[in-house]
Amino acid sequence: MAEQVDGRALDEVVTFTSDLIRIDTTNRGGGDCQERPAAEYAAARLAEAGIEPTLLERTKGRTNVVARVGGTDPGAGALLLHGHLDVVPAEAADWSVHPFSGEVRDGVVWGRGAVDMKNMDAMILAVLRAWARQGVRPRRDIVIAFTADEEASAEDGSGFLADAHAALFEGCTEGISESGAFTFHDGNGRQIYPIAAGERGTAWLKLTARGRAGHGSKVNRDNAVTRLSAAITRIGEHEWPLRPTATVRAALTELAALYGIDSDLTDIDALLDKLGPAAKLVESTVRNSANPTMLNAGYKVNVIPGEAVAQVDGRYLPGGEDEFRETLDRLTGPDVEWEFHHREVALESPVDSATFARMRAAVEEFAPEGHVVPYCMSGGTDAKQFSRLGITGYGFTPLKLPEGYDYGAMFHGVDERVPVEALHFGVRVLDRFLRTA
Repeated sequence: MAEQVDGRALDEVVTFTSDLIRIDTTNRGGGDCQERPAAEYAAARLAEAGIEPTLLERTKGRTNVVARVGGTDPGAGALLLHGHLDVVPAEAADWSVHPFSGEVRDGVVWGRGAVDMKNMDAMILAVLRAWARQGVRPRRDIVIAFTADEEASAEDGSGFLADAHAALFEGCTEGISESGAFTFHDGNGRQIYPIAAGERGTAWLKLTARGRAGHGSKVNRDNAVTRLSAAITRIGEHEWPLRPTATVRAALTELAALYGIDSDLTDIDALLDKLGPAAKLVESTVRNSANPTMLNAGYKVNVIPGEAVAQVDGRYLPGGEDEFRETLDRLTGPDVEWEFHHREVALESPVDSATFARMRAAVEEFAPEGHVVPYCMSGGTDAKQFSRLGITGYGFTPLKLPEGYDYGAMFHGVDERVPVEALHFGVRVLDRFLRTA
């Protein structure tokens, strides 16, 4: 099939990515973010194409954009395209270029959000504007959502939209967003394109130990710091059992076939060893996890505090929340309380669906040398909140990346950047998928 996007769309995706990066939408948590300038920018680009945007806020300045493009088949379920506008913080002194410069240098767009995920926002805008110029209408309705607050709780973003504005997503059955259909180079000449069909659940935890405050020189067998430290050590050293989900099993089966090895799912650790570098696509999602990340206790070296607090980044597989809870009860023990600081569901989407097949075909059209496989994300996206509306989510932000480019390191990393050619590939693949979806 001949390429159908025009040259202007290829130029615009670069311009839009750069422009959006220059709009500082740093989300520091606790409500400290202003997405409105980026939301207004995206809304203006839609309006120029004759697509009517709606701007919505739960909190002043925390702005979301929702729009709908009507399809030709009123009986078909609508498709949601969503991308978040906020980004994580970046320390300019650590970067080779200023993180909010949006500089285009040597065929690469630099800056915070280049991969997570203003690139996808730009792809969506570029494709829809190209369609407006060409008079293209999709088969099914397409709903666009540019969201706030994904990098924190999503309470001002997708959570707010799902809870307070469900009518705007009427008819949506499936959605696509970040972290899928990117090039993974295995170091042996193979190019793998993982498409996400699942997400582990989010379980950010607060642990609290209480004890008897006192002088640091005195015997104290009720030391809150000691109690917390023991619990944190048990959590950090715990070996979680293997719990492969349907998505992970599908990923392992397809990867094993690609490498011509036996897909023995009764010994997954051995299978991962045989997969070599490709195991990175799966190894974080074969089990639950809990990683201690923050500690806070005391105010003076010679004072034993009465309370010590820790935070843990927990993730659980689809169907794994009960085991996660029971394990945390056991690991924390009787002297440490734990609670969810933030919790969201785990997701699993069918890999044998027509939509997954169309995503696979769109990637293979423009990367015939590539091998598409399903995978489960170790983290989470706004698809969790939109699942409240019965929307099945996939990770599909197509990027053709050169060997040596560490895609995973770009997320929340220093010197985040994306090649211009990767953006062009993304527009072509997204256009092809949406025309057939």
